[in-house]
Amino acid sequence: MKILIHVSNQLIAEAIRQLLAGSEYDDVVVSGKSPANKAAPDVLLVDSATLSHGLLAEHPEAKVLLVDPGMETEKLCTTLLTYRIHGILSPHTELPLFKKAIKMVSEGQIWIENASVKAILHRGSIASQTHDITGREQEIIECICQGLNNREIAGRLALSPHTVKAHLNRIFRKLNITSRSKLISLAMNHPQSTAV
Repeated sequence: MKILIHVSNQLIAEAIRQLLAGSEYDDVVVSGKSPANKAAPDVLLVDSATLSHGLLAEHPEAKVLLVDPGMETEKLCTTLLTYRIHGILSPHTELPLFKKAIKMVSEGQIWIENASVKAILHRGSIASQTHDITGREQEIIECICQGLNNREIAGRLALSPHTVKAHLNRIFRKLNITSRSKLISLAMNHPQSTAV
């Protein structure tokens, strides 16, 4: 797996490279240094200062992992909705979790640490938009925001996939939406709300 580190602080970039070099990764390169292998990166590590549509267009196949320096929840939500991001790492991530995030993102999964998801959801709960959202539906919304599919949600909540689908259809009707992406957007864009 090839990892391209493109963060604004060169000291941090080099530290990340040294942490990852020599481990299970084939090639870890800091942007701006001439890599021996010109192949496209599998994972692109960025921060909010270096994230741009041009960078993403330059590496369209790369999975993007945002190293969050502690952005406010509202800015984080806007960034998630504006760019093609596959994962977010908080500034407090420990090395084993960091490596796990890289692996999961490279496999096509979404990675947002539970603390970030909870902060976003508790500040942006959909529950206040309609008082009809049940506790179980709120749990399903939280799972959707964590990137889980219906089968994974069913396993986590001890439900059948059919029941998860039925709950999801009810949530969509209650909120007058038709997709998971709209549900995530709605969950992240209501900071005045409180959780169920």
